[in-house]
Amino acid sequence: MIYFDYNATTPVDENVLEVMLPFFTKHFGNASSNTHELGWYAKGAIDKARNQVASLINAEDAEIIFTSGATEAVNMAIKGVYEAYQSKGNHIITCKTEHKAVLDVCAYLEEKGAQVTYLGVDYEGRIDLEELQQSFTDKTILVAIMAANNETGVLQDVEKIATFTHQHQAIFFSDSTKLVGKQLIDVNEIGMDMCCLSAHKLYGPKGVGALYVRRKNPRVSLIPLFHGGGHEQGKRSGTLNVSGIVALGKACEMAQSEYWDDNTKVSKLRSYIEHQLLEIPELRINGSTRDRLYNTTNLYFPVLKDGSSVFSKIKHEFAVSLGSACTSSNASPSHVLQAMGLSKSEIENSIRISLGKQTSQQEIEMFVSKVLVLYQ
Repeated sequence: MIYFDYNATTPVDENVLEVMLPFFTKHFGNASSNTHELGWYAKGAIDKARNQVASLINAEDAEIIFTSGATEAVNMAIKGVYEAYQSKGNHIITCKTEHKAVLDVCAYLEEKGAQVTYLGVDYEGRIDLEELQQSFTDKTILVAIMAANNETGVLQDVEKIATFTHQHQAIFFSDSTKLVGKQLIDVNEIGMDMCCLSAHKLYGPKGVGALYVRRKNPRVSLIPLFHGGGHEQGKRSGTLNVSGIVALGKACEMAQSEYWDDNTKVSKLRSYIEHQLLEIPELRINGSTRDRLYNTTNLYFPVLKDGSSVFSKIKHEFAVSLGSACTSSNASPSHVLQAMGLSKSEIENSIRISLGKQTSQQEIEMFVSKVLVLYQ
């Protein structure tokens, strides 16, 4: 099986694994145990990891809250703001192509009295900034727009979105799970008030992530999801996953140092796939070809002569995706491609290919050859 599904998850890097393993056995202390050396050592490791995560996005260490992953961080951010700012309003602006974690939280809050505006997107998968500006009301407290789409790789203009959001004294939260590590991020330069990331998208382990929460200009307040112990500055109670957090820190450090090399290598491989396969009549790239992640391509493949799909012919040899891994158990068509205006048939015959730093030219050539043969 050749793996082209790096947007779903990534293998743990050997260097990441190496730094986390001692915290299962030798350095097994609880980071909240402040009366002995094992606890102090774990606390020091957590502090180092917090700094590594903060450095990747140019945040302050104290602005990083460790979580079990991006889904928890999304819930913490959106629910936390909704509860903390009810005296100001109950209006949230988001987008139809958001990750289901965001959409499901917004649907839940609508049942609790929230008013939610779901922005549409154009055929490239980008929101209309004028529609965004017109959507603000005096009750708007939060704008939740993802930086990079997980299915298409399409990038939103988060800097302008942040500017418009702040003009209306609202908070800007961006699900940056797919962006972190694939593009250099400065939360202050962009104007993000909150963003999230997940270790397993960065060659780290599953089950650990982080939420960035701005502490000044403006200071963001959150009502916590969990209570019991007051960990993470009272925002996320629960014993810290020391080994996972250490791994996340190392993964962030490596992402920062390897960014340019990965970008150069992987973008060339992605370009090779597209240039070769665009020889197929009617094949199309879904989404913007200018504003997107360097590792992702979402392709519509015409139905084969025998009436079957390309996916059915390659699924046992190549690990690719028909959409988001988080919604693959749902039989309904991709809500992202649907919002972009694709028909049910086009959606069913679209494949997401996401590459990583371990992808080789040989693997790419094997894939291209396999697909081109199907159309001969």
